[in-house]
Amino acid sequence: MKRYAVRLSGEERAHLEAMLRKGKHGAKTLVKAHILLKADVSEAGEGLSDGEIIEQLETSASMVYRVRKQLVEEGFAAVLTRKPHTRPSVPRIFDGEKEARLIALSCSTPPKGYARWTLRLLEKKVVELEIVETASDSTIGRVLKNILKPHRKQQWVIPPQADASFVAAMEDVLDVYQRPHDPARPVVCLDETSKQLLKETRAPIAMRKGQPRRVDYEYERNGTASIFMIFAPLEGRRDAIVTERHTAIDYAHALKHVADEMFPRAEKIVLVQDNLNTHKPASLYQAFAPQEARRLTERFEWHYTPKHGSWLDMAESELSVLSSQCLDRRIGDLATLRDEVAAWVAARNKHQAKADWQFTADDARVKLKSLYPIFPFKIVESAH
Repeated sequence: MKRYAVRLSGEERAHLEAMLRKGKHGAKTLVKAHILLKADVSEAGEGLSDGEIIEQLETSASMVYRVRKQLVEEGFAAVLTRKPHTRPSVPRIFDGEKEARLIALSCSTPPKGYARWTLRLLEKKVVELEIVETASDSTIGRVLKNILKPHRKQQWVIPPQADASFVAAMEDVLDVYQRPHDPARPVVCLDETSKQLLKETRAPIAMRKGQPRRVDYEYERNGTASIFMIFAPLEGRRDAIVTERHTAIDYAHALKHVADEMFPRAEKIVLVQDNLNTHKPASLYQAFAPQEARRLTERFEWHYTPKHGSWLDMAESELSVLSSQCLDRRIGDLATLRDEVAAWVAARNKHQAKADWQFTADDARVKLKSLYPIFPFKIVESAH
Protein backbone atom coordinates (compact mmCIF):
# COMPACT_ATOMS: atom_id res chain seq x y z
CA MET A 1 0.00 0.00 0.00
CA LYS A 2 1.21 3.49 -0.79
CA ARG A 3 1.93 5.82 2.09
CA TYR A 4 -0.33 8.51 0.63
CA ALA A 5 -3.36 6.71 -0.81
CA VAL A 6 -5.97 8.71 -2.71
CA ARG A 7 -9.53 7.80 -1.75
CA LEU A 8 -12.18 10.21 -3.04
CA SER A 9 -15.83 10.53 -2.10
CA GLY A 10 -18.54 10.60 -4.74
CA GLU A 11 -18.97 14.33 -4.24
CA GLU A 12 -15.25 14.95 -4.70
CA ARG A 13 -15.14 12.90 -7.90
CA ALA A 14 -18.16 14.76 -9.29
CA HIS A 15 -16.47 18.10 -8.50
CA LEU A 16 -13.27 17.06 -10.31
CA GLU A 17 -15.13 15.74 -13.35
CA ALA A 18 -17.11 18.99 -13.61
CA MET A 19 -13.84 20.99 -13.46
CA LEU A 20 -12.38 18.97 -16.34
CA ARG A 21 -15.53 19.34 -18.47
CA LYS A 22 -15.56 23.12 -18.11
CA GLY A 23 -11.79 23.53 -18.45
CA LYS A 24 -11.85 27.03 -16.94
CA HIS A 25 -9.09 26.45 -14.38
CA GLY A 26 -5.35 26.78 -14.81
CA ALA A 27 -3.40 24.04 -16.57
CA LYS A 28 -1.62 22.96 -13.40
CA THR A 29 -4.90 22.68 -11.47
CA LEU A 30 -6.41 20.54 -14.24
CA VAL A 31 -3.39 18.21 -14.17
CA LYS A 32 -3.86 17.79 -10.42
CA ALA A 33 -7.53 16.92 -10.98
CA HIS A 34 -6.54 14.25 -13.52
CA ILE A 35 -3.99 12.80 -11.08
CA LEU A 36 -6.53 12.57 -8.28
CA LEU A 37 -9.10 10.80 -10.49
CA LYS A 38 -6.59 8.31 -11.87
CA ALA A 39 -4.98 7.62 -8.46
CA ASP A 40 -8.33 7.16 -6.68
CA VAL A 41 -8.47 3.67 -5.10
CA SER A 42 -12.15 3.88 -4.19
CA GLU A 43 -14.68 1.62 -5.94
CA ALA A 44 -15.43 4.30 -8.56
CA GLY A 45 -11.74 5.13 -9.16
CA GLU A 46 -9.17 3.75 -11.58
CA GLY A 47 -6.50 3.11 -8.94
CA LEU A 48 -3.62 3.46 -11.40
CA SER A 49 0.01 3.22 -10.32
CA ASP A 50 2.30 6.25 -10.36
CA GLY A 51 4.08 4.90 -13.45
CA GLU A 52 0.81 4.54 -15.36
CA ILE A 53 -0.30 8.06 -14.37
CA ILE A 54 3.05 9.54 -15.41
CA GLU A 55 2.86 7.81 -18.80
CA GLN A 56 -0.74 8.81 -19.51
CA LEU A 57 -0.48 12.44 -18.38
CA GLU A 58 3.17 13.03 -19.39
CA THR A 59 3.89 14.50 -15.98
CA SER A 60 6.66 13.94 -13.42
CA ALA A 61 6.94 11.50 -10.53
CA SER A 62 7.45 14.37 -8.10
CA MET A 63 4.20 16.00 -9.24
CA VAL A 64 2.19 12.82 -8.61
CA TYR A 65 3.86 12.35 -5.21
CA ARG A 66 3.16 15.95 -4.13
CA VAL A 67 -0.53 15.68 -5.07
CA ARG A 68 -0.93 12.47 -3.06
CA LYS A 69 0.85 13.93 -0.07
CA GLN A 70 -1.04 17.23 -0.11
CA LEU A 71 -4.40 15.45 -0.29
CA VAL A 72 -3.63 13.29 2.75
CA GLU A 73 -1.97 15.98 4.87
CA GLU A 74 -3.92 19.13 3.92
CA GLY A 75 -7.20 17.93 2.46
CA PHE A 76 -9.06 17.94 -0.87
CA ALA A 77 -9.59 21.71 -1.08
CA ALA A 78 -5.89 22.46 -0.49
CA VAL A 79 -4.82 20.48 -3.57
CA LEU A 80 -6.96 22.61 -5.88
CA THR A 81 -6.34 25.97 -4.19
CA ARG A 82 -3.36 27.99 -5.28
CA LYS A 83 -1.37 29.20 -2.33
CA PRO A 84 -0.58 32.93 -2.31
CA HIS A 85 3.09 33.55 -3.06
CA THR A 86 4.45 35.91 -0.47
CA ARG A 87 7.77 37.71 -0.74
CA PRO A 88 9.41 39.84 1.86
CA SER A 89 9.20 43.51 0.95
CA VAL A 90 12.45 44.86 -0.47
CA PRO A 91 13.12 48.61 -0.63
CA ARG A 92 13.21 49.94 -4.19
CA ILE A 93 16.61 50.94 -5.51
CA PHE A 94 15.17 53.27 -8.13
CA ASP A 95 12.35 55.47 -6.91
CA GLY A 96 11.26 59.00 -7.71
CA GLU A 97 14.14 61.11 -8.98
CA LYS A 98 16.48 58.13 -9.44
CA GLU A 99 14.01 56.37 -11.68
CA ALA A 100 13.52 59.55 -13.75
CA ARG A 101 17.30 59.92 -14.16
CA LEU A 102 17.60 56.29 -15.26
CA ILE A 103 14.88 56.78 -17.91
CA ALA A 104 16.51 59.97 -19.16
CA LEU A 105 19.87 58.19 -19.38
CA SER A 106 18.43 55.26 -21.34
CA CYS A 107 16.90 57.74 -23.84
CA SER A 108 20.15 59.64 -24.35
CA THR A 109 22.83 59.02 -26.99
CA PRO A 110 24.75 55.82 -26.20
CA PRO A 111 28.53 55.88 -25.67
CA LYS A 112 30.77 56.09 -28.70
CA GLY A 113 31.17 52.72 -30.36
CA TYR A 114 27.73 51.45 -29.34
CA ALA A 115 24.53 51.48 -31.40
CA ARG A 116 22.28 51.57 -28.32
CA TRP A 117 22.29 51.39 -24.55
CA THR A 118 22.45 47.88 -23.13
CA LEU A 119 21.53 46.86 -19.59
CA ARG A 120 25.20 46.22 -18.79
CA LEU A 121 26.18 49.69 -20.02
CA LEU A 122 23.39 51.26 -17.95
CA GLU A 123 24.46 49.23 -14.93
CA LYS A 124 27.95 50.73 -15.07
CA LYS A 125 26.80 54.24 -15.95
CA VAL A 126 24.29 54.66 -13.09
CA VAL A 127 27.05 53.86 -10.61
CA GLU A 128 29.53 56.11 -12.43
CA LEU A 129 27.05 59.02 -12.30
CA GLU A 130 26.30 58.25 -8.63
CA ILE A 131 22.60 57.76 -9.34
CA VAL A 132 22.76 54.68 -7.11
CA GLU A 133 25.57 53.00 -5.22
CA THR A 134 25.05 49.62 -6.85
CA ALA A 135 22.54 48.00 -9.20
CA SER A 136 22.36 44.84 -11.28
CA ASP A 137 21.39 44.70 -14.94
CA SER A 138 18.35 42.58 -14.00
CA THR A 139 17.14 45.31 -11.63
CA ILE A 140 17.53 47.96 -14.34
CA GLY A 141 15.70 45.69 -16.79
CA ARG A 142 12.75 45.34 -14.42
CA VAL A 143 12.52 49.10 -13.94
CA LEU A 144 12.52 49.80 -17.68
CA LYS A 145 10.41 46.81 -18.75
CA ASN A 146 7.01 48.47 -18.60
CA ILE A 147 8.23 52.01 -19.31
CA LEU A 148 10.82 51.83 -22.08
CA LYS A 149 12.21 49.22 -24.41
CA PRO A 150 15.63 50.67 -25.28
CA HIS A 151 16.67 47.61 -27.31
CA ARG A 152 13.81 48.11 -29.77
CA LYS A 153 13.54 50.38 -32.76
CA GLN A 154 11.05 50.77 -35.59
CA GLN A 155 12.16 51.22 -39.16
CA TRP A 156 10.04 53.69 -41.05
CA VAL A 157 10.10 55.57 -44.31
CA ILE A 158 10.47 59.17 -43.20
CA PRO A 159 9.18 61.59 -45.86
CA PRO A 160 11.03 64.83 -46.62
CA GLN A 161 9.94 68.12 -45.12
CA ALA A 162 8.35 70.83 -47.27
CA ASP A 163 8.84 68.96 -50.55
CA ALA A 164 6.76 70.19 -53.47
CA SER A 165 7.46 67.16 -55.68
CA PHE A 166 6.35 64.83 -52.86
CA VAL A 167 3.02 66.54 -52.28
CA ALA A 168 2.36 66.89 -56.02
CA ALA A 169 2.71 63.14 -56.56
CA MET A 170 0.82 62.38 -53.34
CA GLU A 171 -2.17 64.52 -54.25
CA ASP A 172 -2.20 63.03 -57.75
CA VAL A 173 -2.52 59.50 -56.30
CA LEU A 174 -5.07 60.60 -53.69
CA ASP A 175 -7.16 62.16 -56.47
CA VAL A 176 -7.11 58.83 -58.33
CA TYR A 177 -8.38 57.02 -55.23
CA GLN A 178 -11.33 59.42 -54.98
CA ARG A 179 -12.65 58.62 -58.44
CA PRO A 180 -15.94 56.69 -58.59
CA HIS A 181 -15.79 53.07 -59.66
CA ASP A 182 -15.68 52.78 -63.44
CA PRO A 183 -15.35 49.21 -64.84
CA ALA A 184 -14.16 50.69 -68.14
CA ARG A 185 -11.27 52.46 -66.33
CA PRO A 186 -10.26 50.18 -63.43
CA VAL A 187 -7.71 51.43 -60.88
CA VAL A 188 -4.86 48.93 -60.59
CA CYS A 189 -2.05 49.17 -58.02
CA LEU A 190 1.23 47.35 -58.60
CA ASP A 191 4.08 46.59 -56.23
CA GLU A 192 6.66 43.87 -55.78
CA THR A 193 8.62 42.11 -53.07
CA SER A 194 11.23 39.38 -52.81
CA LYS A 195 11.08 36.05 -51.00
CA GLN A 196 14.15 34.07 -49.98
CA LEU A 197 13.76 30.38 -50.70
CA LEU A 198 14.84 28.23 -47.74
CA LYS A 199 15.02 24.43 -47.70
CA GLU A 200 14.73 22.35 -44.55
CA THR A 201 17.87 20.39 -43.72
CA ARG A 202 15.97 18.06 -41.37
CA ALA A 203 12.34 17.03 -41.44
CA PRO A 204 10.28 19.03 -38.90
CA ILE A 205 8.68 17.15 -35.99
CA ALA A 206 4.91 17.48 -35.97
CA MET A 207 3.18 18.95 -32.94
CA ARG A 208 1.71 16.63 -30.34
CA LYS A 209 0.05 16.96 -27.01
CA GLY A 210 2.09 19.24 -24.76
CA GLN A 211 4.71 19.95 -27.45
CA PRO A 212 4.72 22.53 -30.29
CA ARG A 213 5.90 21.77 -33.80
CA ARG A 214 9.69 21.64 -33.88
CA VAL A 215 11.75 23.02 -36.76
CA ASP A 216 15.52 22.73 -36.93
CA TYR A 217 17.31 26.07 -36.78
CA GLU A 218 19.53 25.14 -39.73
CA TYR A 219 18.30 25.65 -43.27
CA GLU A 220 19.65 25.69 -46.82
CA ARG A 221 19.43 28.81 -48.99
CA ASN A 222 17.96 28.09 -52.41
CA GLY A 223 18.01 31.51 -54.06
CA THR A 224 15.37 34.23 -54.12
CA ALA A 225 12.18 34.90 -56.03
CA SER A 226 10.29 38.07 -56.89
CA ILE A 227 6.54 38.52 -56.47
CA PHE A 228 4.62 41.14 -58.47
CA MET A 229 1.39 42.04 -56.68
CA ILE A 230 -1.39 43.40 -58.91
CA PHE A 231 -4.35 44.71 -56.94
CA ALA A 232 -7.59 46.25 -58.21
CA PRO A 233 -9.01 47.61 -54.92
CA LEU A 234 -12.50 48.53 -56.15
CA GLU A 235 -13.04 45.22 -57.95
CA GLY A 236 -11.76 43.17 -55.01
CA ARG A 237 -9.46 41.36 -57.41
CA ARG A 238 -5.76 40.68 -57.29
CA ASP A 239 -3.13 38.50 -58.94
CA ALA A 240 0.44 37.67 -58.01
CA ILE A 241 3.14 36.78 -60.52
CA VAL A 242 6.14 34.87 -59.14
CA THR A 243 9.36 35.24 -61.16
CA GLU A 244 12.95 34.17 -60.73
CA ARG A 245 14.25 37.72 -61.12
CA HIS A 246 13.15 41.32 -60.83
CA THR A 247 14.07 42.95 -64.13
CA ALA A 248 12.54 45.40 -66.57
CA ILE A 249 11.55 42.41 -68.76
CA ASP A 250 9.68 40.76 -65.87
CA TYR A 251 7.92 44.04 -65.13
CA ALA A 252 6.91 44.45 -68.78
CA HIS A 253 5.39 40.97 -68.89
CA ALA A 254 3.49 41.73 -65.66
CA LEU A 255 1.92 44.78 -67.37
CA LYS A 256 1.02 42.69 -70.41
CA HIS A 257 -0.70 40.23 -68.05
CA VAL A 258 -2.72 43.11 -66.57
CA ALA A 259 -3.70 44.52 -69.96
CA ASP A 260 -4.46 41.35 -71.92
CA GLU A 261 -5.55 38.81 -69.30
CA MET A 262 -6.93 40.65 -66.29
CA PHE A 263 -8.64 43.62 -67.99
CA PRO A 264 -8.72 42.96 -71.75
CA ARG A 265 -11.96 44.95 -72.28
CA ALA A 266 -10.95 48.04 -70.30
CA GLU A 267 -10.73 51.29 -72.24
CA LYS A 268 -7.89 52.53 -70.05
CA ILE A 269 -6.21 51.00 -66.99
CA VAL A 270 -5.38 53.57 -64.30
CA LEU A 271 -2.02 52.32 -62.99
CA VAL A 272 -0.64 53.35 -59.57
CA GLN A 273 2.89 52.19 -58.74
CA ASP A 274 6.19 53.08 -57.09
CA ASN A 275 8.56 55.38 -58.93
CA LEU A 276 11.27 52.77 -59.57
CA ASN A 277 13.68 52.92 -62.49
CA THR A 278 12.08 49.84 -64.13
CA HIS A 279 8.50 51.13 -63.68
CA LYS A 280 8.57 53.11 -66.90
CA PRO A 281 7.14 52.69 -70.42
CA ALA A 282 10.73 52.15 -71.55
CA SER A 283 10.63 48.66 -70.00
CA LEU A 284 7.93 47.69 -72.49
CA TYR A 285 10.22 48.63 -75.37
CA GLN A 286 12.95 46.39 -73.90
CA ALA A 287 10.60 43.40 -73.84
CA PHE A 288 8.45 43.78 -76.96
CA ALA A 289 8.52 45.01 -80.52
CA PRO A 290 7.84 48.77 -80.90
CA GLN A 291 4.26 48.31 -82.14
CA GLU A 292 3.36 46.02 -79.21
CA ALA A 293 5.18 48.23 -76.69
CA ARG A 294 3.29 51.30 -77.93
CA ARG A 295 -0.03 49.44 -77.80
CA LEU A 296 0.57 48.45 -74.17
CA THR A 297 1.80 51.92 -73.23
CA GLU A 298 -1.45 53.42 -74.51
CA ARG A 299 -3.52 50.96 -72.47
CA PHE A 300 -2.35 52.55 -69.21
CA GLU A 301 -2.80 55.87 -67.48
CA TRP A 302 0.43 56.20 -65.50
CA HIS A 303 0.51 57.50 -61.90
CA TYR A 304 3.47 57.28 -59.50
CA THR A 305 3.68 57.45 -55.72
CA PRO A 306 6.32 59.92 -54.46
CA LYS A 307 9.71 58.85 -53.22
CA HIS A 308 9.40 57.79 -49.54
CA GLY A 309 5.65 57.56 -50.11
CA SER A 310 5.19 53.88 -50.93
CA TRP A 311 2.41 53.72 -48.30
CA LEU A 312 0.20 55.37 -50.94
CA ASP A 313 0.35 52.21 -53.07
CA MET A 314 -2.50 49.92 -51.97
CA ALA A 315 -0.67 46.95 -53.48
CA GLU A 316 1.87 47.35 -50.68
CA SER A 317 -0.87 46.69 -48.12
CA GLU A 318 -1.93 43.61 -50.08
CA LEU A 319 1.66 42.38 -50.06
CA SER A 320 1.70 42.81 -46.30
CA VAL A 321 -1.35 40.54 -46.02
CA LEU A 322 0.30 38.00 -48.33
CA SER A 323 3.46 38.04 -46.23
CA SER A 324 1.67 37.46 -42.94
CA GLN A 325 -0.84 34.89 -44.19
CA CYS A 326 1.21 32.93 -46.73
CA LEU A 327 4.93 33.75 -46.85
CA ASP A 328 5.74 33.74 -43.13
CA ARG A 329 7.45 30.32 -43.24
CA ARG A 330 10.22 28.45 -45.00
CA ILE A 331 9.45 27.68 -48.64
CA GLY A 332 12.13 25.67 -50.41
CA ASP A 333 11.65 26.10 -54.16
CA LEU A 334 10.05 28.26 -56.82
CA ALA A 335 7.38 25.72 -57.80
CA THR A 336 6.11 25.41 -54.23
CA LEU A 337 6.10 29.18 -53.83
CA ARG A 338 4.01 29.58 -56.99
CA ASP A 339 1.51 26.95 -55.83
CA GLU A 340 1.14 28.49 -52.37
CA VAL A 341 0.77 32.05 -53.68
CA ALA A 342 -1.75 30.94 -56.31
CA ALA A 343 -3.84 29.21 -53.62
CA TRP A 344 -3.77 32.36 -51.48
CA VAL A 345 -4.80 34.55 -54.43
CA ALA A 346 -7.69 32.23 -55.34
CA ALA A 347 -9.02 32.20 -51.78
CA ARG A 348 -8.77 35.96 -51.40
CA ASN A 349 -10.42 36.62 -54.77
CA LYS A 350 -13.20 34.21 -53.87
CA HIS A 351 -14.16 36.48 -50.98
CA GLN A 352 -13.60 39.62 -53.13
CA ALA A 353 -11.59 41.36 -50.42
CA LYS A 354 -11.62 45.06 -51.31
CA ALA A 355 -9.93 48.19 -49.98
CA ASP A 356 -11.86 51.23 -48.77
CA TRP A 357 -9.42 54.14 -49.02
CA GLN A 358 -10.55 57.07 -46.86
CA PHE A 359 -7.52 59.41 -46.81
CA THR A 360 -8.02 62.43 -49.09
CA ALA A 361 -5.99 65.43 -50.23
CA ASP A 362 -7.95 67.64 -47.82
CA ASP A 363 -6.92 65.31 -44.99
CA ALA A 364 -3.31 65.45 -46.15
CA ARG A 365 -3.25 69.27 -46.09
CA VAL A 366 -4.18 69.13 -42.41
CA LYS A 367 -2.51 65.99 -41.05
CA LEU A 368 0.62 66.19 -43.23
CA LYS A 369 0.98 69.94 -43.16
CA SER A 370 4.74 69.76 -42.59
CA LEU A 371 5.19 68.16 -46.03
CA TYR A 372 3.82 71.20 -47.83
CA PRO A 373 6.17 74.07 -48.74
CA ILE A 374 5.60 77.37 -46.98
CA PHE A 375 5.45 80.24 -49.42
CA PRO A 376 5.10 83.98 -48.75
CA PHE A 377 1.85 85.69 -49.62
CA LYS A 378 2.17 88.58 -52.07
CA ILE A 379 0.31 91.66 -50.90
CA VAL A 380 -1.22 93.61 -53.76
CA GLU A 381 -1.76 97.27 -52.90
CA SER A 382 -4.93 98.91 -54.09
CA ALA A 383 -4.62 101.78 -56.57
CA HIS A 384 -7.20 103.84 -54.68
